[in-house]
Amino acid sequence: MFSKVGQIMLYVNDQDKALQFWTEKAGFHVISEVNGEGMRWIEIAPEEGAETTIILHDKEFVAKMSPELNLGTPSLMFFTKDLDGLYADLASKQVTLGELVTIPGGRVFNFADDENNYFAVMERE
Repeated sequence: MFSKVGQIMLYVNDQDKALQFWTEKAGFHVISEVNGEGMRWIEIAPEEGAETTIILHDKEFVAKMSPELNLGTPSLMFFTKDLDGLYADLASKQVTLGELVTIPGGRVFNFADDENNYFAVMERE
């Protein structure tokens, strides 16, 4: 039986640029970085001790190693307790943002990273 989602693989064109976006604009923390034998991946999370982390992988390298993989961007929904505060913070950092909208599950907005991958954020305790 599965017990939890541990890591989400995010395949990016430029790991350093992606790392800069996620840490400087989105406020994530680097959990670990592995670099060796031609491979590099960076594990990030919104906070220390998070159960689920994101791994930033080099898309070109992974495509060469495993051409059968789907390297598209996953559709991710993040949660925040302060949707308005997060929206204002990301806006002040010139992050591309969608409108704040209300859906049956609550209030939500989307945002784009520096590679124009879109993600969503929902207000949830």
